[in-house]
Amino acid sequence: MTAQLLQVYQERQKAKAAAVKRAEAELARQAREAERVAAARTREDARREREAAQAWSRTRKEKQAQQSADARTAEQIVRDLEKRDAARAKALEQKRRAEAREKAAAERLAKQEAVEGMRREASERTAEVEERLRVLSSVLRSRPGGLHQLRLQAERAFGGGDLAGFSAGVEAALGSVGYPQGLGGARQVAFAPESRELVVEVELPGQAVVPSVTQYRFKASTPPEVVPQPRKEVETKALYRDLVARLALRAIDEAFAVTPPALVDQIAFNGKVHAKDRATGKAIEPCLVSVRVSRDEFAELVLDEPELDPVASLHHLSATVSQHPYDLEPVRPVVSFDLSRYKIAPERDVVAGLDSRPDLVAMDPTDFEHLIRRLFEKIGLKSWVTQASRDDGIDAVAVNEEPLIGGLCIIQAKRTKNVVSAETVRAVAGLVVDRSASKGIVVTTAWFGRASWDFAPRNRVELIDGRHLKALLLEHLGIDALIGLPKLPPNWQARDLS
Repeated sequence: MTAQLLQVYQERQKAKAAAVKRAEAELARQAREAERVAAARTREDARREREAAQAWSRTRKEKQAQQSADARTAEQIVRDLEKRDAARAKALEQKRRAEAREKAAAERLAKQEAVEGMRREASERTAEVEERLRVLSSVLRSRPGGLHQLRLQAERAFGGGDLAGFSAGVEAALGSVGYPQGLGGARQVAFAPESRELVVEVELPGQAVVPSVTQYRFKASTPPEVVPQPRKEVETKALYRDLVARLALRAIDEAFAVTPPALVDQIAFNGKVHAKDRATGKAIEPCLVSVRVSRDEFAELVLDEPELDPVASLHHLSATVSQHPYDLEPVRPVVSFDLSRYKIAPERDVVAGLDSRPDLVAMDPTDFEHLIRRLFEKIGLKSWVTQASRDDGIDAVAVNEEPLIGGLCIIQAKRTKNVVSAETVRAVAGLVVDRSASKGIVVTTAWFGRASWDFAPRNRVELIDGRHLKALLLEHLGIDALIGLPKLPPNWQARDLS
């Protein structure tokens, strides 16, 4: 029984051991199953995780791809936009450049046209100046014809005994003669039948009639401009002096042409300018040229000769011509008249009108002036021009034509009873320097002091006192004059006065 119990025990132990083993096996199996399940779950989880990771990775990649695509698209869009912007900018730049080129071309063309216009303007204005100078220089030779009918009208007026009508007819005839623009001034006429003299007063043009420029030049400056080239003052003044002389000769020629020789034998001419005194602003009428000439004397001139010097022609006629007409420096008219009454003051024939023993001190100032002029012209001075004076004497300039010792002379004459002051002599010496004259001459009816005699030789001034003047008048004009001084000057003799 023990054996049986032991056997049962052993069998039970074996069964228990087997059950334990089975349980352990089951546990192991379960563990394995659990491990398998866990492993499977782990694998599934891992798979799922992997799948999830893969899905996330794919999603991320897709997102990245999409982002990349979007980025590429955006970049492409940006590039396209940039290309379009660049193309648009390029087109705009090309358009701007084209417009700039067109504008530059237009500006160049406009500038060229403006330059050409300015060149044409300079050329045209220069041509106008040259044409004006041609007109001025030809005004004497371009005298109109057909004045015979005007002469017949004047003759008919005089034939009716109408002296005023004759003067008015001659005046109208002269006024009807055509002149270039700016050169034809008013004419006034008076007639003295007893002396067969016609007095003609003509309004001369002002200085502005002479172009003050020689030419107009185009200057390529910024901005470009047309620049006048000023004429030298000396040349402008010479042109005006020449023009005044030409107009004077033409007016005298026309006056002779419209008047019958049987009625008019000589003409007294005054050429005046209406102007303003620059010092006072007042209206003035300086006489620039004055002459008395007979028909025969004037007929000796060949006015159509191209080489004729009109200024020299006037001097040949013994005309009184302003030395500086451009500066409106007046001369004393050879004759004055009242136009409102048509009365003429008779000419003063100084030499013929003097008695055998004229008193120089008592002479009329105008007579004394003409006497001194006649004396110096007889001595040989030419181109005598009387200047404005504040005393009873005259101030004048004249030309000595001797080749070696000749030249411009400044002359002042003093009709006085008193000594001529040294200041007067010094003033003439100053004028000699100022005018670049060869010498000065002071002539008087009285005497000079020692200071004047000492000063004059050193300063190119010649002094002619009353004694010397008396001798010159006797030598050159045959006039045995008296000098009515109230007292005998120093170192003079009684015979020097008588």
